[in-house]
Amino acid sequence: MRSAPSVHAAALAAALVATGCATHPTTDPHEALGATASDGAVDESDATSSADEPTPDAAEPTEAGATTAADADAGLALFDDFESAAVGGPPNPALWTVESPDCSGTGTLAIDDSEAHSGHHSVRVDGGGGYCDHVFFSNASAITGLGQDGGQVYARFFVRLGAALGQGHVTFLAMQDDNDGDDDVRMGGQDAILMYNRESDDATLPTLSPTGVGDSVVIPAATWTCIEFHVDQSAGTIDTWVNGAEVPGLVENGTAVADISTQWLSKTWRPSLATFQLGWESYAGETMTLWFDDVALAAFRVGCGPSTAAALPLAGQLDGG
Repeated sequence: MRSAPSVHAAALAAALVATGCATHPTTDPHEALGATASDGAVDESDATSSADEPTPDAAEPTEAGATTAADADAGLALFDDFESAAVGGPPNPALWTVESPDCSGTGTLAIDDSEAHSGHHSVRVDGGGGYCDHVFFSNASAITGLGQDGGQVYARFFVRLGAALGQGHVTFLAMQDDNDGDDDVRMGGQDAILMYNRESDDATLPTLSPTGVGDSVVIPAATWTCIEFHVDQSAGTIDTWVNGAEVPGLVENGTAVADISTQWLSKTWRPSLATFQLGWESYAGETMTLWFDDVALAAFRVGCGPSTAAALPLAGQLDGG
């Protein structure tokens, strides 16, 4: 069922009340959005943001693209810091379902209190090395609601990898595309970098050439990393930020860039995103323990908050590349 954005706002307000984020005026508004980072800070001038990114009711963002708690009540389609869920159990079943599509194996996930970006809880995922050892926690209503609201999907989440991504292809975010045979648009890794993959034709963004790989980033292990993306479903474009900085190899603006977006633009892509899934799926034997926290979906850029980890160097700048 496709739900109107106002329904999501009401559900979000209830969720924030349950976690204490909306009822205490002394609560830091950035903490309410999970904007507290523990892995170092960077001056806001280091973060890349677009002047024309929309915000709710044309309001100016507070710091580094973050919204206020009032904006969260009124505008986010989905927000979860996982504080209201019990340790050892699943994420809030009113927001998430735990899924292992097609088949299930050794993959597990649960609320964990050993690591957290903000507060005390996160979702720990223990993903196996085989395809059937995958597991995800999934929300459908929020992203389909955004599809009804102009087709603009902005996502923000924090992830902590137990180990660096390897050379094989893996996925930690998947979104079903109803306009592409119900196949997934996926974010994950290959050649040790952050990348997108389109299941229907196996296209990647960036193209996995030396140039493309060099224009993405390597996600560090044992560190909370803020990942944001924007999909304009009507235009078929993608923008991506890591720790507040735009990643050139993960931008597709409709104009083909050699060794970056030519493969992605080899066919017309106008997605209709129907699910938002976080977890782990491996196609080359790689296992991973990883954590997710402070997950948000909106029709505007949410940002990482006033303090976040330093912008990452491009992969091509590492090791003299």
